[in-house]
Amino acid sequence: MGNQDGYFGERVAATYDESSGDMFQPGVVNATADFLAGLTDGGRALELGIGTGRIALPLAQRGVEVHGIDLSRAMVARLRAKPGGDAIGVTIGDFATTRVDGTFSVAYLLYNTIMNLTTQAEQVACFRNAAAHLEPGGRFVIEVMVPELRKLPAGQNVVPFHVSPTRWAFDIYDTATQATSSNYIEVVDGRGEYRSIPFRYVWPSELDLMAQLAGLRLRERWGGWTREAFTSESRQHVSVWEKPAD
Repeated sequence: MGNQDGYFGERVAATYDESSGDMFQPGVVNATADFLAGLTDGGRALELGIGTGRIALPLAQRGVEVHGIDLSRAMVARLRAKPGGDAIGVTIGDFATTRVDGTFSVAYLLYNTIMNLTTQAEQVACFRNAAAHLEPGGRFVIEVMVPELRKLPAGQNVVPFHVSPTRWAFDIYDTATQATSSNYIEVVDGRGEYRSIPFRYVWPSELDLMAQLAGLRLRERWGGWTREAFTSESRQHVSVWEKPAD
């Protein structure tokens, strides 16, 4: 990683919003913020991995008090530079273990970020940390891809997802450990650069067990933010677990 910001240092933060352009489309952002706002019931929201504020800012504009946790100061600096960004409280730290004051009606972790925790133990700790922040009846929301192992031909562990004359990107899977990585090669002015980010893919049923270990129970699961059905063909899911009120 090479710096205190982990894999999301200044170089990544500087172009993050542009490189993740599809996720910044108004339709995606509004559907996500509307879904989360509907769960808060006038309470506070905690974003794990708040980043540049893609969802925190529009959620705050809907009248929700938002606090965030993020390891990357470079990403948070981008949030702070946006209109309204200085009004959102952020705690710098590992979102799997960092605690903040107070309780929340909703905690959420979006855009595959649960996979940035590269061991099962860290992912379980994240569920327990989210549960510890929730008030009784509070909800924990995760948006994450369904592992794309169906794309792997027999005997192959690499799936390309971008190919152009100057840029190649591909995922590498280890099905024995659920370790994966996204890898990028880019040629700029005749010089090649390589970057790799590790992840751990996780199945919906495994997340449900993590939630159970944290004292949460599944409330709903959808194939997207507009509550389309989750099926065997869904490429992602939005799952909501609830902390019992009793």
